[in-house]
Order: sequence, then structure tokens, then C-alpha cells
Amino acid sequence: MSSLSTDQRQYVKSVQDVVEAEIRDRAFSWNGETPWANLRALAGKDLLCANFAPEYGGRGFGEFEAMLAVEAVGRVCPDTAWFVYTQQMVGPRAIEMFGSESAKETYLPPVAEGRSHIAIAISEPDAGSDVGSMNTTVTETDDGSFVLNGEKIWVGGVPASDAAVVWAKFPDGLGSLVLDLDAPGVEVQKHYRNMANYTQTHFTIAEVEIPEENVLTRGREGFKQQLKALNWERLGSAVVANSWAICALDHALSYAAEREQFGQPIADFQGMEWKFADMLTEIGVSTAIAYQEAVRAANAGTSPDRLATSMAKLYSSRMVERVVSEAVQTVGARAYQKGHPLEYLFRLVRGRRIAAGTDEIQRNTIARTLKKEGIPSMLDR
Repeated sequence: MSSLSTDQRQYVKSVQDVVEAEIRDRAFSWNGETPWANLRALAGKDLLCANFAPEYGGRGFGEFEAMLAVEAVGRVCPDTAWFVYTQQMVGPRAIEMFGSESAKETYLPPVAEGRSHIAIAISEPDAGSDVGSMNTTVTETDDGSFVLNGEKIWVGGVPASDAAVVWAKFPDGLGSLVLDLDAPGVEVQKHYRNMANYTQTHFTIAEVEIPEENVLTRGREGFKQQLKALNWERLGSAVVANSWAICALDHALSYAAEREQFGQPIADFQGMEWKFADMLTEIGVSTAIAYQEAVRAANAGTSPDRLATSMAKLYSSRMVERVVSEAVQTVGARAYQKGHPLEYLFRLVRGRRIAAGTDEIQRNTIARTLKKEGIPSMLDR
């Protein structure tokens, strides 16, 4: 943290203090439920959504500071880190970046106060990575409002959400808007439970009227800006994975220091030392990739570079699987039992290679950029 500013260090320290005082004892106890108590503990100290403007409940920080908060929380409570990330860097952030003043005033303060959640709905039964093939459509009425029809699937956090940022096809191209989930015409078809016991929802939308102030982006240029902003989401996803890897390593280290076999702690065997060295090195590499691009983008006042973002997302998603697997191996049978933190992490991390852009999509982006632009100079980053 030596390279952080005084304000950044104070902010991270404040988050860490809340984590130790109020969140640690509740870690790994949520069983797929929204950790409202933890979110409100952070919000009560004005630490949640610090990257929102002050008038909407934030501190006016940027995405880099939001990422620092995610890591500080995720080292201890993976579930809370996930919700801190989604609240700061996904749906609500799109509203602040692209929304009308009315939308910001309506939807953002309850999120910053830890009272509300905003989901993001992109995938459809027949449209996943290929967002251009989505069938959810928006038509414009004579009075200037809009009518939304379609369906979305694999939407996280719907039971806890008041609204969702929905991607859809407008007459002039792809765009996004805010949908109130209790609006007439929105109907839940099924709540799924994934491997990590998180709820993912399939809902349909039939003739739902959307006010003009709830439209976020539309048309080629508007949606291009949202795609660029999506790079922050992917970079934040990398930080989530990094924090979960740190959490897993911490559990493995603590166990290995206490567990004795053959007359000594297993942490003192060279084979175990090498395992820990490799795990920490992988975490360090992944962290460096993510934070290097976050700092560069923050200093330049731009969105993160798509190439660097894809590398961070790809590497972190695979790295956290390896680290958690080695942590389970270190602890052995205990970590293989239902209810153990590492057993839960083992199931939780698999989703990182799917959500926010699959491994395959990240590789496509990296390879195409490499062929088009050549090998980038790391000195330029």
C-alpha cells in the first residue's frame, strides 16, 4: 500500500477495520443469501459505493478505489466481496455513468445505503457471448416512452433486487435501460441455484413501458461507450478472483501451520513451502496485471484497455481455480466436506471463467488484438 495516496490508504484501512470488527465473524455463513448485514455495516461508515458521486451517497472516488475495497473485503468474506463488486462496478455504476439525473436520484442512494441491489440482465436463452443475437427489443411510442419485450436468463441477485439494467435492441441498435422488476409484465419463470448456491433467474418481459429517463444508452456511439465501461466490470471481476485466491491461501496457511504430521507442522515441509510459494506468485502476477491497468486508466481518465482487461480477466479466472484447488489439497479431507470454507470456495470460483466474459471470449480478444497490433510494449502500460 506504500504507493497509495493518504486518502486511499485511509479508505482501505477503514474498510479493513469494518471487515475485522463486523464481517469476519459472519464470513462463509450466507449460504447463497444476500449479506445485507455486512453491506449495511460498510454503508454505515460511508464505505460502500465510494466511487459514486457524493450527491448519490458516495465519496467521489474512482474505480481503482472501488477495486481496493473489493480486495479488502474478499480476503475475508467472498460473498460480501461479490456484492460490493456488483454494487460498485456493475449495474448501479452503469446508471451513474449513463443515466439521467432522475434515474440516478431514484436508484443510487438506496444502493449506497445498503438497502437495495441492482441486477444486470444481458444473457438470453439463445444469446450468451453473442450479444448481437439477443431478441429482447425496445420500441419507441409516439409520446416518447418505450416498450420493452423479451426475456433474460442467468440474472444474478434478482430476489434481492429492486431493478435491473437490461441490455436490449433499440430501433437504432443495441442499448441499455433500467427496468423495475416489480413492473406489470415482468414475470419470473424460474429461479435456478448454481454450484455456489447463488440464485440466477429467468424472467420474461411483456409490453413493459419504460420512461425515457430510464434509458441509459442507445445507438452505435452510446453503446460503444457502455462496452468500454464494461472493461471496468471485467477488471473488477479479476480483483474479485484475486481476493478469493488470497482468502484460500490464508486458510491453507493457517491450517498448515497448526497441523502436525511426522513430528512437525506440515507447513515446514519443503514440498508445502514450494506449493505456497507458487500460490503466492500466481496471486502476485494476477494482482499486478489488474492493478497496473487500473492505475493507468485512472491516471489517464479513460476506460481500461480492452487487451489488458481481457488478460487480467483470463489469467485471474484460471489462477483462482488453481490456487483454491491447491488449498483444498493442503487441508485434505476436512476441506472436502460440506460447510468448510475451502469446499465452498472450490464451487464458487468456477463461475469466474464464465461470468463477465468467458475464457474463450477473452482469448479471442487477446489473439485478435495481437494479430492486429502486434506485441504491446509493457513500458507503455
